[in-house]
Amino acid sequence: MDASQDQFAIRVRDLVVGFGRQTVLDHLSLDVRRGEILGLVGASGGGKSVLMRTIIGLIPRRGGTIEVMGQPTGGHGRGAATIWGILFQQGALFSSLTVRQNIQFPLRENLVLSQELMDEIAIAKLEMVGLRAQDADKYPSELSGGMTKRVALARALALDPPILFLDEPTSGLDPIAAGDFDALIKTLQKTLGLTVFMVTHDLASLTTVCDRVAALADGKIVAIGPMRELLQSEHPWVRAYFHGKRSQMLQHEMR
Repeated sequence: MDASQDQFAIRVRDLVVGFGRQTVLDHLSLDVRRGEILGLVGASGGGKSVLMRTIIGLIPRRGGTIEVMGQPTGGHGRGAATIWGILFQQGALFSSLTVRQNIQFPLRENLVLSQELMDEIAIAKLEMVGLRAQDADKYPSELSGGMTKRVALARALALDPPILFLDEPTSGLDPIAAGDFDALIKTLQKTLGLTVFMVTHDLASLTTVCDRVAALADGKIVAIGPMRELLQSEHPWVRAYFHGKRSQMLQHEMR
């Protein structure tokens, strides 16, 4: 394995993705370092979730290359599930399954384990995300928004993946719950040595959790670096995003 493979968990080069005649990602390139939390921002409908879903193989690409943990990938194959965990928007729990069964779903799909061992893993993951063993037999309809996110996170971590994808993880949460969830992500990232790819528009998350932030505009990554560097970017969209009235108000409140 060469130095670049050691340094980067994800490498994207000249990625092209489109739907019909529309090109969403236009020769986009991006590196995600091992062990970092990278935040991805962009306009609504600008391709943030498309990029994440293309990396994990849910959307086909028209061109370019993707490497994950040093290996070329199209994101397909059963083995991929052990490389990354995914927390989709709103959690995407199976409504007909209990919390325990939701967490065990990746285990059943990818491993051959006894029910006793799967039960132990489910409880361990619940406790890891700050929930109680008693919550295991609840259904998604019985959970608050914050609990739903935590169960979805427990499911994403069920197979102990080195990479964690988060799609708008704090959307729909009140500021206190969002702050608690951000703190949980940071703690788990440090404790488990995770690489985290976070799609978000939450300025608080970008400022307090992310090691670097990448800005997506016009189908490309137009700026990337620590938050302080993006605040100094001269790119028109980045300036409008981080220096608009709403962003300035939020930054003032966070000081």
